[in-house]
Amino acid sequence: MSKEDGPLHNHIKQFREERRWSQQDLAERAGLSRTGVSAIEMGKLVPSTVAALALAKVFGCKVEELFQLGEHDKILWAWPPSHEPCRYWRAMVGGKSLLFPVEPSPLGMLPHDGVCRDGRLSDISIVDPMKTLVVACCDPAIGILAAEYARATDFRMLVLPRSSRQSLQLLRNGLAHVAGLHLAESRSPEINAAVAQEILNAPFRLLRVANWQEGLALAPGLGLKTVSQVLAAGVRWIGREPGSGARQVLDELLDGAAAPSYVARDHRGVVEAVRSGWADAGISVRLVSEEAGLQFINLRDEAYDLCVPEASMEDPRVRGLVEVVRSKSLRSIIGDLPGYDVKDTGDLTRTRSGSD
Repeated sequence: MSKEDGPLHNHIKQFREERRWSQQDLAERAGLSRTGVSAIEMGKLVPSTVAALALAKVFGCKVEELFQLGEHDKILWAWPPSHEPCRYWRAMVGGKSLLFPVEPSPLGMLPHDGVCRDGRLSDISIVDPMKTLVVACCDPAIGILAAEYARATDFRMLVLPRSSRQSLQLLRNGLAHVAGLHLAESRSPEINAAVAQEILNAPFRLLRVANWQEGLALAPGLGLKTVSQVLAAGVRWIGREPGSGARQVLDELLDGAAAPSYVARDHRGVVEAVRSGWADAGISVRLVSEEAGLQFINLRDEAYDLCVPEASMEDPRVRGLVEVVRSKSLRSIIGDLPGYDVKDTGDLTRTRSGSD
């Protein structure tokens, strides 16, 4: 390693503290000296190529995620805000302190951490970004997991409502810690792993939350009892966006027919469109269909997994998540939900990416 001049900034400390490693822990894992690690963190030493690669390998990330040229205090938005003033949440993901524009959340109206006005940030929250776990998923019962997580750990959960493939893309881009997906029937759960391998470029693990029922949500009074009757009735459909598990099921059901023109953003959006009379039928999970008082015809039992990069498994926020999912209290609660089966809840499968 050599000392050089230049505006090189690093996120070594953030990556290290996310995993609760000491400088000595990191030095031993990377084959460096503790004084060398300390000097790199403080910006007093520019690492050699070999040292930079060793550090990136230990953290399971790219070198450019650890080191950047440019202004150290640059505002890092997960994605650009659509307007100002903009409320935001803060979270440390992949060693970066990111700002997430506030958006509708399945957890309800969450307190924001600050406001951006005229390009200036005004923090109003004392929440530590390193104590926030970012989960992208479409689970309508995610609020139960978030509540148990907050009760059992020192962390909070920030939930971004996204479809399965959208969630995996956020994970790939370093904008979430965990991605939920349900693209596989429970009898063929390996399909979830195959889709994650297709999108991610690093080893990962799949944590089973539940097997749930997904099928037809039908407006009351239609008098339709079977799938064939629904298909023959010329019903008005409400769809979901490409990449979602519900859209996959609907495409298979319609077998080449044109997808619906109107699209809901999540499972509750589908049942709300049906319940309000904007559509006669849509694909959703049994839980929200029954909550809305709709008729439900089960089409398949699906494996609902949380995908976590292997490099993040030692993050205390992730370890806390695994413990909560495996807890008896969570299994008891979600096991009472319509259409949720918890026999595989807590199973953790390690899967390597196709490039490994």
